[in-house]
This record gives sequence, structure tokens and C-alpha cells, in this order.
Amino acid sequence: MGNFKSLKKTSAGMEITAANASAQVSVYASNIIRIRISNKTFDRDFSYAVIKNPDKVNFTVTEDKEKITLQTDSLILTIGKNPVRFNFSDKKNNILNEDDTGFGTSWIGTEMTTYKKLQEGERFIGLGEKTGNLDRRGSAYVNWNNDYFGYPANADPLYQTIPFYVGIHHNLVYGIFLDNTYKSTFAFGASNNRFATFSVDDGEMNYYFIGGANIPSLIQSYTSLTGRIEMPPMWSLGYQQCRWSYYPDKEVLNLARTFREKNIPADVIYLDVHYMDAYKVFTFHPERFPNPKQTIDELKKMGFHLVVIVDPGIKVEKGYTAYEEGVKNNYFVKYPDNTLYTGEVWPGWCHFPDFTNSKTRLWWGQNFKGYVDAGVEGFWNDMNEPASWGNKTPDLIEFEFDGSKSTHKRVHNIYGMQMSRSTFEGTTKLMSGKRPFILTRAGYAGIQRYSAVWTGDNVATDEHMLAGVRLVNSMGISGVPFIGVDVGGFVGDASADLYARWMTIGTFTPFFRQHSMYGTRDKEPWSFGEEVEISMRNSIGLRYKLLPYIYSAFYEASQTGIPVSRSAAIYYPHDPKIYSNDYQHQYFFGPSLLVAPISSTQKFGKVYLPQGTWYRLDTDEKIEGGKEVIVEAPMDRLPVFAKGGSVITMQSQVQYSLQKNTDTLHVHVYNGDKGSVYVYYEDDGETYNFKTGEFLKMTFTFDPLARQLNVSREGKWKSKFNYLNIVYHGFADISQAKANDKGIAFNKKNGLQSVVVNNESGIKISW
Repeated sequence: MGNFKSLKKTSAGMEITAANASAQVSVYASNIIRIRISNKTFDRDFSYAVIKNPDKVNFTVTEDKEKITLQTDSLILTIGKNPVRFNFSDKKNNILNEDDTGFGTSWIGTEMTTYKKLQEGERFIGLGEKTGNLDRRGSAYVNWNNDYFGYPANADPLYQTIPFYVGIHHNLVYGIFLDNTYKSTFAFGASNNRFATFSVDDGEMNYYFIGGANIPSLIQSYTSLTGRIEMPPMWSLGYQQCRWSYYPDKEVLNLARTFREKNIPADVIYLDVHYMDAYKVFTFHPERFPNPKQTIDELKKMGFHLVVIVDPGIKVEKGYTAYEEGVKNNYFVKYPDNTLYTGEVWPGWCHFPDFTNSKTRLWWGQNFKGYVDAGVEGFWNDMNEPASWGNKTPDLIEFEFDGSKSTHKRVHNIYGMQMSRSTFEGTTKLMSGKRPFILTRAGYAGIQRYSAVWTGDNVATDEHMLAGVRLVNSMGISGVPFIGVDVGGFVGDASADLYARWMTIGTFTPFFRQHSMYGTRDKEPWSFGEEVEISMRNSIGLRYKLLPYIYSAFYEASQTGIPVSRSAAIYYPHDPKIYSNDYQHQYFFGPSLLVAPISSTQKFGKVYLPQGTWYRLDTDEKIEGGKEVIVEAPMDRLPVFAKGGSVITMQSQVQYSLQKNTDTLHVHVYNGDKGSVYVYYEDDGETYNFKTGEFLKMTFTFDPLARQLNVSREGKWKSKFNYLNIVYHGFADISQAKANDKGIAFNKKNGLQSVVVNNESGIKISW
């Protein structure tokens, strides 16, 4: 922007006019300030991502000859006048982020770029589904959702656009969210040592600056803008088996029976494109699946749920109901000359629904009735970048854009998100109070409100396995907690060791699905021989023991936006070892388990344990942190560590998530220098009744110095667990314990000490 011309104060902030552009500044919260810049008339103020309205915030605006200052109780925005530049500081006047003095926000044609001065030692994390290192310093990225089959482990762009990142420097952190759906580019000191930039091909420069004391607070603020996940169905957190493709119905049922006969837990089986009649969505193949309801009923008797793939392309075929209705009611995307756009995908030549049209979204959702009536509860949205053969959708095709007609250039990055929205809203209405499971490949900021995400067509290599860990953690930083990869690799054949290692990592991934493409070797848990089968039974079994802990982590995500898989940088952003090549994959699974992924070729791994006390989950070995350690990592056991001072809940082994369990919840308490507050969450796992109070929250407050564990309760839901088995780790021999001041007996077994108490309100346990 050029030199300052005028200032107008508003109830939300201010409007500034410069020589060549205008800016609107809005205070959304005491720590969130929106900057909106245009060199022409501002567009309609509309966003598919942001659902938050500005809070009523006390702020002041002052002006002198050189600058304008806006101040809240958290942030100070200083705007230089000649030329106009935006600089952000915290309330102690520490510089968080500042425009480059020479360029600020500038234009080259319709492209608009904001230049930000690189701070000394500044690191950058997040930006959603981006490959590369945890620290993005020195790299550049493009946001343009891309159907990328068998992508290299360093490929960019991929399938998702989440333009939110975190800056870290001088023991300070901040976040920036760029809300512009045109193609955008981020460069974090790439090919220069002067500035970081974010640019858009067209439209406005529209970004939100977020301040905070730490990264969890930034994520919480970002998700207050873009929304948070709804509680998913419990069954979607179990193990999921998929390939392209399982058919006919007899093969699907045999697959389910084999899981049960081999006592390998699983909840979900997927149907890929071969279940459809001529690849037409909303249909079943008449010979392969002649009676889908009967098949699904048989699966449900064995504790399985079915997920079906749904692509956006509607086959051009007279007599096909979805095609006829779409044409008749103008639900499909058109060229500017009012003719229907046609692209080629699996069914052949197809029309594509305009999901930016509210009438189309409603119609799309109603089309799931046949699936829901048959008993389908999971819906897999694929090919929704949108993808087509040739992978070049014409830029000039037009979309409704909910009232302000726009071209594909503006809609491309939100197409998959709006398809997922349509699927979620439609199936939620149809499922009579039950929670649907939605999975998508493409999305935009805010996708977490509607869908889980997987990272697309990866490859069966160690490089991809570890790149997938970074992708999952980066998506978590960027507000998407229900995220995973095609475990075992979609493209190519994994070795037994790679498959086994990847499955152990999958055990500690929010979305745990094995998937492989047509023509590759079988990748069911028993497909690599007896040794691997035993290992997989144990690994997947551990996942099911941890379901109370995992479900509680999803509850935390639904309330605060904090992801389930949490890069160690979230908690230790200023520790340089976290960003090293050796340790950048390490992450917390939930609040208290530190996972250290290593390659399949390593039987020993080098792990960095931050300051504190740690306990290896599988052996209970106690290790003091603040150092690097070499640990054993056999094929069936990933290095995973419980944090000292933490509480972790587990259950007994089940074969599927909603199978009746024993009546005891195992509460593992790990000794440490500091205690913690852990919230265990429970509801029926299937419906939305939790919204009317049918839930249970148990808050465990652990004070290791006082040797005390307090348990409080909230909610109307009666727990499925009648007893709490408190298991102590890292404590010297305990001679006596009390529950609500009454003596209780100790059990000692396999080197562990435990007590069992009734699961009732107001428990105070001391020892």
C-alpha cells in the first residue's frame, strides 16, 4: 500500500485509505485482528471458512503524524503512514510480526502479495497438508487442490488448502490465516533472507492475525474462527480395512468373518468404485451387490460398519435419476454460454454438481437416502478437487458461490469442502439422530466441521510413511484433528517389515485405515505370515484398549480445536531439537503419549525425550528426559512414552468399538514432578444425545507431591464402567491407600500396584 490519505474509525476497528488501495481493520477478539486490503471496490464480505462473528472487544485507536495505533488488552497494531505498513506486537511491546518496510502489500496485475519481515531465527510450522520439514523456513508452497496419484514424498501441492501457519521466534508465537480461495502461494524466506510472503492470484488480501501465549492458544483461537470437529461416531475411531476394491458381497462378508475368526479387532470395511453400477454414484451393482441391505445387516451382526465411496461426477445417461434431476433443476456447473460443463471420470463423461448452490447441496444430501435405508453410515468423498481425466478443469466454468457468481478459479479450492458439507448435512438429516462418518480427500480451512481427511494416493515406502506422519501433524496444527494416511501405502507393495511398522504407527494415528490400490498384493493384517499377524493382533488390540483415551482426545478437539496427533512443536516450540531431522516426526497422541516413529529398517531408534520423567508404554521403563536416548524398536513395538505426571485411561480388549466391555475402566497414573488435569469423556458413541446432557465427563486431578487423585463428574450419562482400577507407575511400594478417607486394599501384580474403587461421584484417592 502507498502513503496514507485518510482514517475512519468504526465500531469494529477502522477503515484506512491510501494512495493506491484501501484497508479494513476489524477486531474479532482481543487477540485476533483481521486485515482486509483491496486496490478496488471490496467484494461482498463472505467466507466458507470463517463462522465466527466479531466479539465485542474494548480497544482504542490513536493517531499521530507518523502512525495509527490500535490496542486491545492482548495486541498492539501499529500502522505506519508513509507508506502504510502493518506491525503487530504483544501487550509488552514485543514485536510479533511486521510488514517489510519496502513492500508491505503490493500488486503485480491481479496478484497481490504481502511481504513480512523475517525475524531473527524465525521458524514456521503448519499450513495444512504440506510435505517437507516440520520447520517450513526456506521453502515455498502453492495452495491449489490437486489430484496427485502416487505423489513423490516431497510433492506440492496436494489435495487440501489450509492457509494457516504459526510463526515462532524469540520465545514468542503468532498465527496468520489467509482466507482467500483463489490459488495462493506461501514462501517462508525461500530464496531470500529478507522476507516471508503470502500471495493470492486474485481477489482481496484478507488475513487474520492471531496472538497468543502459546501454540495451543493459537490453535484454539484459529478454530474459534473456522469451527471445530463434531464428536465422530465411536466406531470410526476403530481399525478400518479398505482396498480398491472388495467385491462381490460374498468377499466382503468373508473378509469380516476372517477378522472375527482370527480375533483381530476391526470396525469398518470400505467399498471402492466397483460396488457401483457402471461407476454411477447412488447405485449398487445389480450382480455384485444384489441385496445391499441384507449384506449390511450381516456385517452389523458381526460388529462392522460399511463405508461407501461417492464421487462428484454424475454420469451423462438418460434414465439415470441423478442425471435427469440435475439437468432439470440446474444443479450442475455450466460454461458462461449456459451449456453444461462435461468432464470425463470413472463413469465416462459426467456433469458436476455446483456445491456452492444451496439448492444443489440440499438435493445432493437427499440422494443418500438409498444408502441410509440400506444401512450405510459412512460416506467417502473422493475425486473432489474436482478431479477428471486430464486434471485441468476449465477456469471459466461458473458457480453460484451462494449469491455472487464466480469462476472455477475462485471455487476450486473449496469444491471438496462444499461437497463434504453437502454430504454431512444430508446424511445427518437422514440418519435419525445417528452420527454419520464423512471422509474426504479435498478440502479447505474449516473442513474439520464436516469431515475426516486422508492424505490421498501415497506410496508404499519408508519415505512416504514418515512424510505421512509430518502431514498428519501439520494438519493437526492447522485445525484438522481427524486425519490419517493410507496405512501400508496405496501405490506399490510394502514389505512385511514396512507394513508392520506402518501399522504400529497407524495405531497412534487419529484416522486408522489400511488402503491399497487395484493390482497390489493383499494387505490385510494376516497377509504377511503368522509372525506379522500376531504383531498386528497386538498392535490393533492396543488401539482398542486405548479407545477411552482416544475418544476423550476427540472430545478435547471438539471443545478446543487441539488436535489428537500433536507435533511436539505444539508443546516445545522453542526447543531446537524438536525441528531436527532426527526428531521432527515425534508427536503427542492425545495429551500424554509421546510417539517416536522410526523407519522399518531400524530395530533400534534414537529418541529425544524433553525435560521431565517418561515411561515406555510397553515395558514401563522409567527414563529421565532432557536428552537423546537409544531405544529398542522391534517390528511389533513402536517407541511410545507416557509423560510423568499424566493420567491415561484404557479398557479391556474388545473386537469392535461398541462391543460390551468389562465393567472396569483402567486409570493409569504416572509419577512425575508435576501433576495434571485429565478429562475423560463418555457418551453413547452413536447419537447426538450428548447435546442434551447425555454424556459423562470425569475430571481426574492428579497431584503427585500430595500423592492424591481427585475425581469429579459432570453430565447425565451413566458410565458403562462400574469400577475404576487405578494403576500406579513409578511409585515406591505403597503401604496403604484411602478412597474418601476409607482404607482400600492394594493389588500387586507384574510389578504394578493398583487399587479398585467404585465409579461414583466425588472420589478422592490418596496413598
